[in-house]
Amino acid sequence: MVNDGGVLGDRWGVTDSDVLRSYPCDDFVASPTLQAWRGVRIEASTEAVWPWVAQVRLAPYSYDWIDNRGRRSPRKLVGLPEPRAGERFTTAGGRQRGRIVSVDVGKQLTGSIMGAFMSYVLVPQGHDATRLLLKVVMQTARWAALGVSVGDLIMARRQLLNLKHLAERTPAPGTATD
Repeated sequence: MVNDGGVLGDRWGVTDSDVLRSYPCDDFVASPTLQAWRGVRIEASTEAVWPWVAQVRLAPYSYDWIDNRGRRSPRKLVGLPEPRAGERFTTAGGRQRGRIVSVDVGKQLTGSIMGAFMSYVLVPQGHDATRLLLKVVMQTARWAALGVSVGDLIMARRQLLNLKHLAERTPAPGTATD
């Protein structure tokens, strides 16, 4: 692993190359005091994963009892139009939160919420697998970075694992279902 003096909880499920790559959120915070990377391998194509990433506009997909007032994040795709910069980033607790700041449909979604910028990046792994990477950057007091990093680790880990589960159980586009 790369050791750059990061904070506790700044990495989960990522490799050195994941940490070293460039993310769209890097363009929005010049000198972040917090950088956190998360990643998960999903046994589904990027075409199957992308709609779930795009659907974070409806709900957080982490611990619904904490950040969504007990409302369950949708477990089925609802057929949203593709996201666009300027639109709301997510909905939590029945309230719209944040803004989408950058989109490359099928490849990355970057949003801003509560002073943090985060990029979800889909990296194809052959035909039927995807690495879903998440990087969070923020300019905050150094003493606050630890708390934010650990809190984000707990919530982002659950979110990525939920998205993994949902994408893996969703039939691939063009697949007939009974």
